[in-house]
Amino acid sequence: MTIAILPARLANQIAAGEVVERPASVIKELIENSLDAGATSIHIDVDKGGIKKIKITDNGHGIVKEELTLALSRHATSKIKNLTDLEAIDSLGFRGEALASISSVARLTLTSKPKTQATAWQAVAQGRDMSVQIMPAAHPDGTSIEVLDLFFNTPARRKFLRTEKTEFNHIDEVVRRIALANFSVSFMLTHNGKTVRQYRLASTQAQCTKRVAMVCGPKFIQHAVEIDCPHDNMKLSGWLAKPSFSRSQNDLCYSYVNGRMMRDKLINHAIRQAYADLLPPDTYPAFVLFLQLDHREVDVNVHPAKHEVRFHQSRYVHDFIYSVCHKALTSALAGEELFTAPESDLALVPEQSYAAVGNNEAQVSQAPDTSSPTVNYSRPDYVRPLQQVNDVSNSQSSYGYRGNAQQAQTQKISPEAVANYQALMTPHSDAASEVALAVDSNKDFTLEHEVAIQQGSSDQSILLSIHKPGYALYEVKSKVRVLSLFKLAKSTYGKLVAQSWQKNSEQEEGAITGLVSQPLLLPVMVTLSAQQLKLAVAEQEKLAQAGIIFVDQGKNKIQIRQFPALLREQDVSHASIVILDELRQKQNGNNGKQLAEQDFYHSIGVAMVLAQYDETQAEILLKLSNKLFNEQLSEQLLLNSIPLDLTSHIKQLL
Repeated sequence: MTIAILPARLANQIAAGEVVERPASVIKELIENSLDAGATSIHIDVDKGGIKKIKITDNGHGIVKEELTLALSRHATSKIKNLTDLEAIDSLGFRGEALASISSVARLTLTSKPKTQATAWQAVAQGRDMSVQIMPAAHPDGTSIEVLDLFFNTPARRKFLRTEKTEFNHIDEVVRRIALANFSVSFMLTHNGKTVRQYRLASTQAQCTKRVAMVCGPKFIQHAVEIDCPHDNMKLSGWLAKPSFSRSQNDLCYSYVNGRMMRDKLINHAIRQAYADLLPPDTYPAFVLFLQLDHREVDVNVHPAKHEVRFHQSRYVHDFIYSVCHKALTSALAGEELFTAPESDLALVPEQSYAAVGNNEAQVSQAPDTSSPTVNYSRPDYVRPLQQVNDVSNSQSSYGYRGNAQQAQTQKISPEAVANYQALMTPHSDAASEVALAVDSNKDFTLEHEVAIQQGSSDQSILLSIHKPGYALYEVKSKVRVLSLFKLAKSTYGKLVAQSWQKNSEQEEGAITGLVSQPLLLPVMVTLSAQQLKLAVAEQEKLAQAGIIFVDQGKNKIQIRQFPALLREQDVSHASIVILDELRQKQNGNNGKQLAEQDFYHSIGVAMVLAQYDETQAEILLKLSNKLFNEQLSEQLLLNSIPLDLTSHIKQLL
């Protein structure tokens, strides 16, 4: 066989196999061209399911007469000019193949009139040689494209088309999907002369919600959670249906990336993972989600129909989508019954949920009552404890970031940091088993999870009784004293912070100093008073050593991006304000002198104190105090308690 260059018409018909699958794909390409042209009103008119006629009319910029013939040529486009444009595509179309491919398998008429042009002109492409004829026409500002007799010259393709009803259902779905992503554009769909869909321009949030209800149904909006969460250069917004609105089919799964409708595997996996253990078996979630990010961070030229994209930081995007969706769902469903079956007594308890996604304020929930029934969520399978980090000189970052890998090559990780990270990535079983300190013979301090009170332990508690919110009776030398668990907790957690604070003298060169800091996937916005903000800015360097890294956002607001790992179960906003208030009191007590490192120990320790203590939490606190103070525990108990004079009370009863 000899090699020969394909004729232009045959090459276009082959290319049409990727672009023109059915009438719905023609309409998708033409509507996207209208949107790229800045249209605010689009009318779609079809006959016989689009097989007989498709006509798209818009009020966009239009095409000048001199470029009409070129517009129907292959690889001709006004949307990209060079490689730089290809690396940051901000338009829906960019290949320049749609019109050429459509005209090769149908009779196409293109009529256009830009505002700057006095008259409209029409280009007609049909026939065997696909020759283009230009003639004057009457047309308002904008463009109309008419496609007649789809696949009239390719019978092999035409026989694969379905019935008129089926093809129109595909067209209807395409228009619905595009209408969801373009609230500022009005759409009208007519079939065989009858108006089937009409979406008016939506300029307010209420109007946008109304359009979503028109597309997805009013019940979807009634059961949906609205989210709007920006993070760095990304933003996830839209509507998530609660698990009670689960579907038997995935007909209400709409996801968009920079306004482009997607059926991307990574996005769907992140959303499905967020719904894990919340949906009944064999059901699908319902959602309308819009992901906005830098165009340079996503490659849209990886799928013939542009249904999938490739993210430069795919794991980062996946985690962001999963985190926002999961925490929005758990926050919205806190306390609700997951399953309506009477034999099911499972109720959802939030795990570090945030309630104000729309205000970009994440709130980490307090630990749930251990007596409440809970649903155990499976950990993301990509989060695994650190196994071996003795030598990172040849290792790569698990997320694939070059910057992290280069930093790892130049800095050695201390054993203490490894142990802290190991504890950080280990899931906890309940709130009462969260923080404890283990001290070995070499005085190397590591953070580990304390096992809850051991069953069958031979050690008898010295606490006689617990009285909420935070007081306990204990016996010493045949006398009873009243112990303040709050004061004991402040002393204990202050010492815990002091021993967890890594010193320069104890570390290898280049290792971190201060507390181990945990990056927050979703930064927390905190509103401060003028005095709190002044102190935070003045002590920003020391706060960074303490693990609190923030950015001043102006208007008395800071954005916390990293927080101490010791406080990972605390409410970030509340704990930050407590720490700053304690530091202010220390500063006022020092007559305005510079804050010492010990002041930070105490302030962070205060933020770890619980609002109230029950028997289990009191025993855990006592165990931790015993580890930290050891032989000085009795002295600490005396300092934080007062004697209970039972003799005088008994005499009053006689």
